Amino acid sequence: MQEKTINDELRHAQLEAIHLRETITALRSELESQEFEKDRGIQQVHADIANDFQQLKNTASRLRDELESQRFEKDAAVQKAVQRSADEIQQLKNTASSLRDELETQRFEKDAAVQNAVQQSASENLQLKKTASSLRDELESLKFDYEAKLQKQQSENIDKYTHFQGTIMRLREELESKQRGAKNYAK
Repeated sequence: MQEKTINDELRHAQLEAIHLRETITALRSELESQEFEKDRGIQQVHADIANDFQQLKNTASRLRDELESQRFEKDAAVQKAVQRSADEIQQLKNTASSLRDELETQRFEKDAAVQNAVQQSASENLQLKKTASSLRDELESLKFDYEAKLQKQQSENIDKYTHFQGTIMRLREELESKQRGAKNYAK
């Protein structure tokens, strides 16, 4: 009867050890899965930042092209005015003042448009930098939280392991004590 109880307790301890190994394997798999998800999130953030940077470069290129187009159109208009003026000198004398005023207005408007485009580009760049900084801060916070959870889980696993080791040692001592008692009883 005592031998059956000892065998049952031994079988129970073996089942507990198997269960502990399975738990460790499951926790290891979960940890690897979380690492993979974290790495995938970081890669997505990097891709988003690269995409935003490419959009900013495309906007700057488009604005540069528009500026060149405006400059070309202005140069063409001035050339046309100069050509006409060679044929119509008398008319040029009468209209020179108004053309000068109009040219100044266009230059002012062009300068204002360029300044506005530069300010808008700088504002977009600043916004992208703030967004990147915010995302970086958020990523650091997530990393810190993840590491804290991981450390807590590791601590809990160590506590459980220590508890299970103590239980195993106590059961081993009980088993050895009962075996010694059975040997003494048998004598």
